[in-house]
Amino acid sequence: MRTLLLASTLLLAAGPVAAQSPVGGTEILTPERVFANPSLAGPVARGVSLSPDGELVAFLRSRADDVDVLDLWAAPTGEGEPFKLIDARALVPDAGELSEAEKARRERMRISQRGVVEYSWDEQGRYILAPLEGDVFLAERDGGAVRRLTETEADEIDAKVSPLGNYVSYVRDQDLVVYDLASREETEVTNDGDGLQTWATAEFIAQEEMDRDTGYWWSPDERYIALQHTDESTVDVIPRLDITGGGASVIEQRYPRAGRPNAVVDLYVHDRESGERIKVDLGSNSDIYLARVNWSADGRTLYVQRQSRDQKTLDLLSVDPATGASRVIVTQRSDAWVPLSHDFKALESGDFIWSSEESGWRHLYLYNRDGRRLRAITRGPYPVKSLNGVNQQTGEVFFTASMRDGRERPIEQQLFRASLRRTVTPVAVTPEGGWWSASMNKTGTAYVGNYSDLDTPTQSGLYRADGTFVRWIEENRLDEAHPFFPYAGRQQDPIFGTLESHGETLVWQMTTPPGFDPSKTYPVVMQVYGGPSGGGVKRAWQGANNQLLTEAGYIVFRLDNRGEGDRSAAFKQALYLTMGQPEVEDQMLGANYLRSLPFVDDDRIAMMGWSYGGFMSLMALTEPRMGLTSAIAGAPPTEWSLYDTHYTERFMSTPELNAAGYAASDAIPRLENMTGRLLLMHGMADDNVILENSTRVIDALQSRSMPFELMLYPGQRHGVRGNERQLQQWRTYLDFLDRTIGSRAPVQD
Repeated sequence: MRTLLLASTLLLAAGPVAAQSPVGGTEILTPERVFANPSLAGPVARGVSLSPDGELVAFLRSRADDVDVLDLWAAPTGEGEPFKLIDARALVPDAGELSEAEKARRERMRISQRGVVEYSWDEQGRYILAPLEGDVFLAERDGGAVRRLTETEADEIDAKVSPLGNYVSYVRDQDLVVYDLASREETEVTNDGDGLQTWATAEFIAQEEMDRDTGYWWSPDERYIALQHTDESTVDVIPRLDITGGGASVIEQRYPRAGRPNAVVDLYVHDRESGERIKVDLGSNSDIYLARVNWSADGRTLYVQRQSRDQKTLDLLSVDPATGASRVIVTQRSDAWVPLSHDFKALESGDFIWSSEESGWRHLYLYNRDGRRLRAITRGPYPVKSLNGVNQQTGEVFFTASMRDGRERPIEQQLFRASLRRTVTPVAVTPEGGWWSASMNKTGTAYVGNYSDLDTPTQSGLYRADGTFVRWIEENRLDEAHPFFPYAGRQQDPIFGTLESHGETLVWQMTTPPGFDPSKTYPVVMQVYGGPSGGGVKRAWQGANNQLLTEAGYIVFRLDNRGEGDRSAAFKQALYLTMGQPEVEDQMLGANYLRSLPFVDDDRIAMMGWSYGGFMSLMALTEPRMGLTSAIAGAPPTEWSLYDTHYTERFMSTPELNAAGYAASDAIPRLENMTGRLLLMHGMADDNVILENSTRVIDALQSRSMPFELMLYPGQRHGVRGNERQLQQWRTYLDFLDRTIGSRAPVQD
């Protein structure tokens, strides 16, 4: 079996070849260095965006003295050096405590830093708005003057510059406020937000699961503001202990669990000329999701994406902002679920672009203003990842995808060009061989390209739309001055390969330790996420954490199972109603492949993962055929009926309609089948995968007198934040692995 499996898998993996490691120092990387300043990632530009006219680039950069604090920088697109536009420490030397609402909002947005964590341009390119530690600052592009607009005890959140640059808006104390930049006066758009009634703020589900972080939208001419109203009184109260190092408090959290009521969300249009507030007709059924809101280019039509509760139907509504009247102009349907995206683009002609998976792959389509499909913009056996920009003068459409020669290639990503005017074979704008993301300017004439590969840390550069390089924003060259250079000579590039499962091709990557000798045997750490995501197997910069594992002598293996990654609809829907089953089956296939390799120690294979990856680690450790020696499960969902509506019901329906699927994915009945040692970890203030998911495992294992290890993090939410705690976390990882599959592991007979 070992020989046959090895031969077939090597045949499948014959195409990819590992690149050469970069030249660099040969110092051994330690956890103490990984979780210290400056960051080993180097000077990485975050949140990069071009001004609307394409003449200035803005980006966030970590401070050299504190990687967790961000400043706002800018650079001209022509000649001239980057300069600091907003110094967070200079403006707010003593950052206070954020409000609970802002803490929760940042957790939903996966923002862990302080300082300038977000910013926005006005559409004229005159101003950059930057919320900072609960207040709002406005930077003028000409001259660089920075004006503080608010200084209040309450936090101003979700701040925006209006499209024409005349106003700034923000949410304070659950109400929407507009600030006139000329008169410097505030006007309350709403004044009755309180308690369970909130205006202009995306509800928990929208922020956590729908990738919608705002609850209001300016019309292009500034006459209207569309804004949502949220009533949380229908949502169950789930008492949650928030345990910190200084004590504990009970948070009465409104948390919509699978099968239970959601918040009621309505949409209104505020007419700034008349002062009227018009309710939008979203239909007679209030148990729906407000998925997306967009304005037409002329501001005369409001487009609303309405998703059904079971997520099998997505309607596009055309709304008259003057009356609130609506009509359905396009409907997408699926037997499993219709995915949401940010691919809607209203054009100046009145037409619009929208994506759909009806062909089995996510592709872009052109529609007229009444919803009649005019043509496909893209087609073929690959998925569009995102719509990046449109040049409406030339008809060019820019998008990112993982493909080569018109077919899917999941481990790489490039920017491509297609056409509004006819369906053509897309042309690659960026070179192949690594991982590209791009942010285009409004006119589609230039973009900021972010690139990395196995030997190149993330670089950011400015490019013309044809791919011509203009200038570096952050070159991040891996030379002697780079913080990672002393360790680069011991970085091992992964090799890539494929396995077949139920007619689908799974991609994997494997990294061996420094000084690897194929005549010896090595323990393996299987890193896993496993759930719906963008996938983890990429021909991209691998970062320092993997190297901590290879330096400890482990082979590191990662496989993207069915359901994981931006792949075909069929690939993603393989886990529908059966989460925890096809994913574990595929990971088992990966473990069997590893055991077919002569340099793998069959008895020393562990798995580690966080969140869905923690769930996968638990499910794999309790699958006898997997045969794991140990597993690390961080913040695992252990019973899906405890998790939220939109995520869980998308993949599992409701507990009432899919009782068998929920029962099969419950970790508790499987614990008797544990094949090895367990390290369970969880943040004690987690408001996403609440601590109850782990305490029920703790209770079940103790009641069965089964030994396990536990690490809890007071005050931490769904991730462990800060260098000090992350260092402790990784010391714990490495100690546990060393005792179970490493140098201190018991010798197997």
